[in-house]
Amino acid sequence: MIRSHIIVLDLGFGDAGKGATVDWLCSPEAGFGVSAVVRFNGGAQAAHNVIADGRHHTFAQFGSGTFCGIPTLLSRHMLVEPIALASESLRLAALGVPDPLSLLRIDGRALLTTPIHIAANRAREDARGSSRHGSCGRGIGETASYALEYDAPTVSDCLRPNVLYAKLQALAAHYGPPIAPSAHRYEPIRDLVEMYREFAAAVRIVDGGELARLARRGRLIFEGAQGVLLDEWRGFHPHTTWSTVEPRNARALLAEIDTPAYTLGVTRTYLTRHGAGPFPTEDHTITIPEPHNTTGPYQGAFRRGHLDSILLRYAIEASGGIDGLAVTHLDAPGTGYAATGYATPTGVVDRLEPGPWQDLDHQRQLTELLTTSNPILTPIPADPIPWLERRLDTPIVLTADGPDRRDRTPIRTAAAVA
Repeated sequence: MIRSHIIVLDLGFGDAGKGATVDWLCSPEAGFGVSAVVRFNGGAQAAHNVIADGRHHTFAQFGSGTFCGIPTLLSRHMLVEPIALASESLRLAALGVPDPLSLLRIDGRALLTTPIHIAANRAREDARGSSRHGSCGRGIGETASYALEYDAPTVSDCLRPNVLYAKLQALAAHYGPPIAPSAHRYEPIRDLVEMYREFAAAVRIVDGGELARLARRGRLIFEGAQGVLLDEWRGFHPHTTWSTVEPRNARALLAEIDTPAYTLGVTRTYLTRHGAGPFPTEDHTITIPEPHNTTGPYQGAFRRGHLDSILLRYAIEASGGIDGLAVTHLDAPGTGYAATGYATPTGVVDRLEPGPWQDLDHQRQLTELLTTSNPILTPIPADPIPWLERRLDTPIVLTADGPDRRDRTPIRTAAAVA
């Protein structure tokens, strides 16, 4: 079907089916000859549900090709949380994956997310009260923001205990007495250093040349986390993630090995959102079951709404364009409607313009527009595929009418999408 490397990208607010799409691409049934799954953004807050061969797992840091025995490369753009990674490894082993940690390669330049970051993240979000941003409470924002100003701990530091100890001490001191260690009781920093030494001995920490080595063995699948509408620079502030979700980082990694890629966008037949933030087509009467998506203690409720072709087109443009679409949840009853415009106090809006990269004022203006507009809903035909292709001017190459791997169907020939 697709002969180049593949970037898998969620075009919504997350939960569109990236993990299940990656699992299928890695499977023997698909026949793509995948050598590795490369994670290019996010961290332990990811939740990619895969159901295959009677097994279900919610992938966080491991790539969603793990059930197929495909190695994962956590790139330098990942935020790595070793404690959660160890826990996920145990769950995968219980599901029959032999020695899951042996499938991991981790770029030593990747930032470490520590219990200190997590505690600070939750304290900050709790302090916002009813004005929460919608954090997952996994320390992602604190990890990224601290590294902008200070010498932050990285995965390679786990191989240098003295360096790691000094960085963790500085990190704890930065966040103040509620989080900093007390020398009069015990010193958890030393416990962390020892734990991270064991982590470094159990995984393969690699340099920047690993991507090229894996690419020489076969096709790479770049698995994104979250959704473009939550992107740190393209999402709707302040309800965004501290992560570049659009494929800028994946394309930069591919440029290092001078290799092109096919970008596959993923969308549902209806729209969802976890937690706070603008959601023009939200409809509380929609009760489509979501067995793997529930209310999170920090994220808040799982929300449902009608398909929004305005936001989908915006996500495609903000991503620099895509080559094909995967449409999931065709088995769900759907809502029968999609937004094709917004009614605003100044008239009808049928397109959102991506602003200059890193222009937060523009993103805040979009947030205001989405918060104060009403969707113009249009009935969707019984077969939504041709309608979506015309509306988004993008070929649909894969569909899913159920949660299992076997529910995925390619609908384009190799020549059409190569």
